[in-house]
Amino acid sequence: MGIFSFFSRDEDDEDELMQDPAAQSARQSDSAPTGELYEGMRLDVMTKEGEPLLSGRVIGRTEDSLTLGRLPGELSFKITTLGKEVSLSGYDKKLLPICLSATVQASSRTSFLLKNLKVERHAENRETFRLPYNAPLSLYRKDDDHFKNPEDCQLINISTGGCCVQSEYIHMEEEIIRIRVKLDDYAPLTFLGQIVRCVEHAPGVFWYGVLFAQLSEQEITSLNKTLYNLQMGIKDTHMRSEEGHW
Repeated sequence: MGIFSFFSRDEDDEDELMQDPAAQSARQSDSAPTGELYEGMRLDVMTKEGEPLLSGRVIGRTEDSLTLGRLPGELSFKITTLGKEVSLSGYDKKLLPICLSATVQASSRTSFLLKNLKVERHAENRETFRLPYNAPLSLYRKDDDHFKNPEDCQLINISTGGCCVQSEYIHMEEEIIRIRVKLDDYAPLTFLGQIVRCVEHAPGVFWYGVLFAQLSEQEITSLNKTLYNLQMGIKDTHMRSEEGHW
């Protein structure tokens, strides 16, 4: 079996991998349910251009405002310009997506206050739960099977089907790569992947849509549980501890 036999792809998969978290609301659908805010919920905050600003948890809310506090283990927030328009995204306890637009009313190292909240409805496939998540990521060439020459990159989002990676390194579509990423307190994950989309997100900064080699049902279940726990802020380190075929 050739290495490409491990990959299954279509244009919808590629578009989903490269979807800017801040632009999810562009895929609107009146029939698509939207998530509900709750105390302790994790939300990722981005600029309207899709640049990550911070991730926090809901510590207070009214009909027109929302206050975010720091996530457990996080040191401080990045100070953001008052009046700046931002996008927020996350998933509720039922794994329903929620996407908001808002303006920054107050910004400090420990809290983040938003006003003029607007819920933006969008279509989302719950069977392919995709988590916007910023974390350091190491990318390796396919023949570097001993992981000796890492390229330092940044994870943008991840699902059981693939991920979006931000990098200053140049790669080509169809290239086979290896990825190693550590999500919070969970054991490091290693994936075999194929670059299916390349976009220059900013001068000298590239976003790569990476399609994972097909995971087993057990691996899909385990990874989905991890992504759900990260979204909910649940500390559960019961995860495959060996670096395997992912």
